[in-house]
Amino acid sequence: MIANTFIKRPVTAIVISIVLVITGTVSILLLPIDQYPDITPPVVQVNGQFIGADAQTVEQTVATPIEEQVNGSPGMEYMQSNSTNNGAMQLNVTFKIGYQYRCGCARRAKPR
Repeated sequence: MIANTFIKRPVTAIVISIVLVITGTVSILLLPIDQYPDITPPVVQVNGQFIGADAQTVEQTVATPIEEQVNGSPGMEYMQSNSTNNGAMQLNVTFKIGYQYRCGCARRAKPR
């Protein structure tokens, strides 16, 4: 019944399709941004360097002490550490979504 109407009147079908597309486009543009949740978890990145050391030495002397201090921070979900053979270490600490963390540890550490 409805299909026969659109087959017999193709111009009506085209006009209805265009109206639907325009209505959808206007609706998506007017949708407030508040409808989208904040789904990106906050991440703090810690970098360290032990010039001339291999990955195992960097892990033992740089990464492990930092991980022990950071572990158990309020709101922390998980952390990921990477040590390389050129003496670099990178630690990514991921916090819960929406957690408002204050990072007092962002100041530069004094070298030993």
